[in-house]
Amino acid sequence: MKSKGPEDVKPIPTSPEDVENYMKERIGLGESFDLGLRKVKVLGKEVQFYYVNGLCDTEFIIYILKELVDLNDRERKTGDVFNIIENRLLHQSVALVKSMDELVDQVLSGLIVIVVEEEQEAFVVDVRSYPGRQPEEPATEKVVRGSRDGFVENIIMNTGLTRLRIRDERLRFEIFKVGERSKTDIAIAYVKDVANKDLIDIIRKELNAIDVDGLTMADKAIEEYVVKQGYNPYPVVRYTERADIAATHLLEGHVLIYVDTSPSVIITPTTFFQHLHHAEEYRQSPTVGTFIRWCRFLGVFASLFLVPLWLIFVLEPSLLPKRLEFIGPNEESNIPIILQIFFSELGLMFLRLAAIHTPTPLATAMGLIAAVLIGQIAIDVGMFVPEVILYVAVSAMGTFSTPSYELSMANNIVKLILLILVSAFKIPGFVIGMTAFIVVLASIRSLRSPYLWPFIPFSPKAFLQILIRSSTPGSKIRPSIVQPRNRQKQASNQ
Repeated sequence: MKSKGPEDVKPIPTSPEDVENYMKERIGLGESFDLGLRKVKVLGKEVQFYYVNGLCDTEFIIYILKELVDLNDRERKTGDVFNIIENRLLHQSVALVKSMDELVDQVLSGLIVIVVEEEQEAFVVDVRSYPGRQPEEPATEKVVRGSRDGFVENIIMNTGLTRLRIRDERLRFEIFKVGERSKTDIAIAYVKDVANKDLIDIIRKELNAIDVDGLTMADKAIEEYVVKQGYNPYPVVRYTERADIAATHLLEGHVLIYVDTSPSVIITPTTFFQHLHHAEEYRQSPTVGTFIRWCRFLGVFASLFLVPLWLIFVLEPSLLPKRLEFIGPNEESNIPIILQIFFSELGLMFLRLAAIHTPTPLATAMGLIAAVLIGQIAIDVGMFVPEVILYVAVSAMGTFSTPSYELSMANNIVKLILLILVSAFKIPGFVIGMTAFIVVLASIRSLRSPYLWPFIPFSPKAFLQILIRSSTPGSKIRPSIVQPRNRQKQASNQ
């Protein structure tokens, strides 16, 4: 967001009437019903309160008004009214602004601004009370055991949930305002003696360089500005709505981005394999956690390669050993197998989209219609062979078992490309597709960090930790992918 030069900054007028006229012209005071102005006389001077209904806590405003009005009965008239008022603002968050631009920004952010006659500074009191829900367990990151509090749409509450888990004096939250019109609050979080300074500087620089009207899509818009993903379908940052996951990554040396109005926090940098981790693995014993992780890896593998491999065996039955000759359709159909697969995949996509847009009470009925009526009737009339439905359904289950929604959708696109190549070129097509898939992933960089680490470049110890969930006492080293200042996880005494 571009900053204004000194010549563009308008100081606060000493006349309250001029301030009121500016607010009427600039933000529509008197036109917009939610913009409020309250005028009172305090020790012979006019004092104005500017606020936005719906973003402020009314009880605090009334309390502060009462305290200031009572000064007329307690204090004598004096020339030092400004300091007297400052001492009577009984609130923990009081600041000063010196320009009208700052005044407008603070009012529209939900704070109240108190203007005193004949003063070129105004008080800003943080009495925000944003509308929103209370912390609850995220729908996409549920665990059998563990905390049930997740991030919400309030950035203040989200930073508080993080502070609750990391009470270190070196935890930092840097705040920015981005968007010429939306003025969205964005905070970057990091542990000062752990996170890499260059990574912090890169993210800070990218956020300061954003020049846009507004960021109504919140975190996703920020991601596109910061990492410049383009049309690459694979996610190069990770989202989480769980405060415990966010705290874990902070302690590992990652830098997090909090965006107001978004319940998701952006974790940077991230790798392909970090998108496959889930909190449930760490809520169970290392053995059980490792088993869950392997099952998840198997599901991701099935979502990518099961259907293309089955299609190879359908097109080249000679590749199957005698014991596996039953694999493949036992019935002939008038529709080519590849078209059946694509129609099935398209139907699953329709089902996924319908589940998003269907009210919850109707979701079960919709699933029954799709599975029992459409699927079964399509098989009975001979449009699909049963094996197509089986393998596509198992592949879909693997897609749903992928922890990252963004990664599952990217894998789905790759699967369709592999199917086209296999249909056209059979085994050579599969080999070409797999080679191109690995090369593309290896070329991706997430804020200058290799996307396939620790596989490419290969790091044996780190790769072993990907395969096996290590115990917490045994995890003494932070991942090198974030280039932390302090590799040891034990806190320093400095």
